[in-house]
Amino acid sequence: MTDTAAHALVRQLEALGVEYVFGTCGHTNIAVLDALADSPIRFVIARHEQAAAHAADGYARASGKPGVLLVHVGPGLTNAATGVMTAALDSVPLVVISGDIPSYYHGRHPHQEINLHADADQASVFRPFVKRAWNVHRAQDLGRFVERAFWTATSGRPGAVLVNVPMDVFSRPAAPFPPVSHAAPPALPQGTAELIAARLAGAERPLIYVGGGLREDAGPLLRLAEHLDIPIAHSLMAKGTVPDAHPLVIGMPGFWGLELTNTYAREADVVLALATRFAETDASSWDPRFTWDFSGSTLIQIDIDPAEIGRNYPAELGAVADVRLAAEAIAEAALAHPARERAELREQIMRARTELFAASRERGASADFPLRPERILRDLRDALPPDTILVTDVGWNKNGVAQCYELPAEGRFITPGGASTMGFGPAAAVGVQLARPGRTVVALIGDGGMSAQLPAVPLAVEQGAPVIFVVMNNRAHGTISDLQSAHFGRSHGCDFTDPSGRPYSPDFAALARACGADGHTVAAPGDLGAALRAAAASRRPAVIDVPMVNEPVPTPGHWNIKDIYQGLFTD
Repeated sequence: MTDTAAHALVRQLEALGVEYVFGTCGHTNIAVLDALADSPIRFVIARHEQAAAHAADGYARASGKPGVLLVHVGPGLTNAATGVMTAALDSVPLVVISGDIPSYYHGRHPHQEINLHADADQASVFRPFVKRAWNVHRAQDLGRFVERAFWTATSGRPGAVLVNVPMDVFSRPAAPFPPVSHAAPPALPQGTAELIAARLAGAERPLIYVGGGLREDAGPLLRLAEHLDIPIAHSLMAKGTVPDAHPLVIGMPGFWGLELTNTYAREADVVLALATRFAETDASSWDPRFTWDFSGSTLIQIDIDPAEIGRNYPAELGAVADVRLAAEAIAEAALAHPARERAELREQIMRARTELFAASRERGASADFPLRPERILRDLRDALPPDTILVTDVGWNKNGVAQCYELPAEGRFITPGGASTMGFGPAAAVGVQLARPGRTVVALIGDGGMSAQLPAVPLAVEQGAPVIFVVMNNRAHGTISDLQSAHFGRSHGCDFTDPSGRPYSPDFAALARACGADGHTVAAPGDLGAALRAAAASRRPAVIDVPMVNEPVPTPGHWNIKDIYQGLFTD
């Protein structure tokens, strides 16, 4: 069969501009793989569906295009669920195409069908987190559903979608597919932009708070902030949207925010919130004593998703609009108002930020071994090109970097936010490297995250992706171990040990060499910088195993779970 629905699907993906399809094989999707064999689209095979999903996610974040994931029925789809949920909760466009049981075996419970609640019900596994799930019943519908899937994944608030296809549909005769739909994103009305600009111009303590929805082109935002001299705070996901070194960047609020940032956020009289959902981490568990308190101030909230406006704080003025277009409109309207100067505030910001980064670098000068985490961050910044893309997992490598790593203006920070998924970093970095082949890409991960996604190393080797995997190895799930020790007086079930109780870790450098990558073991403080420079120069996949002490990330904000551990409740 040379012109099947599978061949038509691949032609449609080509027309949609797809470069890569990530996934694993199974008997329900090999018809699609066979069609891909004759296509310029490259199939990226992974050894586990979660790795494939994270790689597709990383590709989407770095390229700005939707990631495409191909999975098998039953365990193939369920293995991918964590990775797809990670992308979904971070508003990353991801199109999942899953093979399913033959349509004519519906209700007979064939091999690998998910059927305990309802027959052929695997799409329901994804329904809590995808924007939409389509079950294809006829080959004639496949092209229409795929077109709708790409439209839904990329329009409005981006996210993940699922197209679930019985395997026999792939082998049925091809049917035509519809052309790609296009639409302009919603702009902010001029009158609303003028009203917002007037409120900001008249405020005594205004603040712009930007979230992860503004992923590129912060120029209009900076023009607005600079004209009215308004400080800019950013969420965890928005680190790097505005350069860390900009004199108006006040940093990240919430759990890991500076005291100055949290205080200014709490006392601001007008807050313009752009493309942010006020996540718990960025809002100190929404406790008004620590970060955001709108009891006597004004919140202006702009988001592409109307469900987010007023969700966690009442918005005096809310607008549904594309954040980039909204920033342009407000910046233009602000020019009708006199420029403002807040020299004292700029001095406060400079002093606090300088102290933060200088103190971190000073701690990073330590020659202690195992290394302090800030020594690892210091060596990273000194040894690698300024446009390096840092892809983190969870723990110190995410929270510490977000808080105290001064990201160069050319650099980028990619991290899992909403789901905070351990194991995101290794495979996501491979997807990022495929999207940005000329850049240096570092997967900055803990030993727990590396262990969770070992398939990422052979994935990088097979794809020729020169990712540098830096393993911050404290032989524990360190952040949780610290948390348990602080509140329960001991750590149990969080630290890796051998049968005798001694700390244990795999030899990650040897594992890398076994997979065909370069492996470096850091045995002295000076080894890390040399290993980083060698890995960056070789342009080969490399794993650098870095022994690290377990230190908590300072948390100037508040996390309600600490109250719970102490028997204090806010219900």
